[in-house]
Amino acid sequence: MKASAVRGHLDGLLLSVLESGPLHGYAVITAVQERSNGVLELRKGTIYPALNKLERFGLLRSVWESEGERRRRCYELTDAGRRSLAAERSVWKEFTAAIGAVLEPAPGPGHAT
Repeated sequence: MKASAVRGHLDGLLLSVLESGPLHGYAVITAVQERSNGVLELRKGTIYPALNKLERFGLLRSVWESEGERRRRCYELTDAGRRSLAAERSVWKEFTAAIGAVLEPAPGPGHAT
């Protein structure tokens, strides 16, 4: 799927995969890919600016962690991030219900079955 398909939904995707606990950037990419059964493939050039933006907005916080010689920046949700995720989910449900109603309208009076 094209990267542009997630435009407008990236923040919600990132907040959602971080809901269960802190992850470093590569693990965030992997989590999105796994949860979407490989349909969504995020690139580093997309994800890190988005994570940094969410941190600037106070929706995430990050800490540097060392694993042997390697240092990784791990991100986790803040309370504001959890509230934002709940709002994103609510908006998403309304959006998908509206689009679904248009694409697959329920048969009504005047529709042949």
